[in-house]
Amino acid sequence: MTIGWLEAMPAWATALDLAAHLALGIALGIAYFTAVWWNARQFALGGGMVTAIALIVGRFALLGGALALTSLEGALPLLLTALGILIARFAVMRRVREAAS
Repeated sequence: MTIGWLEAMPAWATALDLAAHLALGIALGIAYFTAVWWNARQFALGGGMVTAIALIVGRFALLGGALALTSLEGALPLLLTALGILIARFAVMRRVREAAS
């Protein structure tokens, strides 16, 4: 029987690791949804199509790669990272809504 990484770590290190995954998710979410907003403006204003498509591919690759790497650490770190992305989505959308008003 093997011991999982959560059981092998001291409690403070486990909490710190999980908080780091939440912070990673928030940072990824802010970057991702800010790029979505920037892309929408590029399409609406008739900006550079190549730049906009490159940003779409880049943000999908960054988010997908980060979530894939996080999934190797287990379900709880992956869920906390996803929660951080969701928190960042609400924060960025609120900021965009306030800027539009």
